[in-house]
Amino acid sequence: MRQTELHLTAEDRELIESYRAKGLRHAREVNRAHILSALDRGIPETHIMAVLGVGRSVVWRTRAAYLEGGAEYALRDVARPGKPRQYDTDVEAQISALACVWIGACRIEPRSLLRSMPGNSAAMQISEVSCGRSLGRMQMKKWRDIMLRN
Repeated sequence: MRQTELHLTAEDRELIESYRAKGLRHAREVNRAHILSALDRGIPETHIMAVLGVGRSVVWRTRAAYLEGGAEYALRDVARPGKPRQYDTDVEAQISALACVWIGACRIEPRSLLRSMPGNSAAMQISEVSCGRSLGRMQMKKWRDIMLRN
């Protein structure tokens, strides 16, 4: 199999080494850094795949991304599509503020929380299920438990 040569710039090498040296990155990003570094040193793709446990397409995509947009583009995950949020951060802020008021209660119930909101509040359009999910994301139960222990 013929391998396309890849040569990193000094800046890119420095960036890739910082990804490889520090433990503050996602595993995918570190793998991509290892791939780029190995390709720069001329290591065959089959060795890279065997050592890192990745498929040929990962090596190809990483190389193609580097050639297309540089090291930063090749290392980072691109934002993936998903369903956009229905409620903005203002609504979550109102729910959070009311939950903080209710923190001393034994249980924070979305229904009770929504009833205590002002009538003209933007959060009045939110359902109980969405309110409960929002509380879960904010981990209010864990916070309440910590506050009640002190």
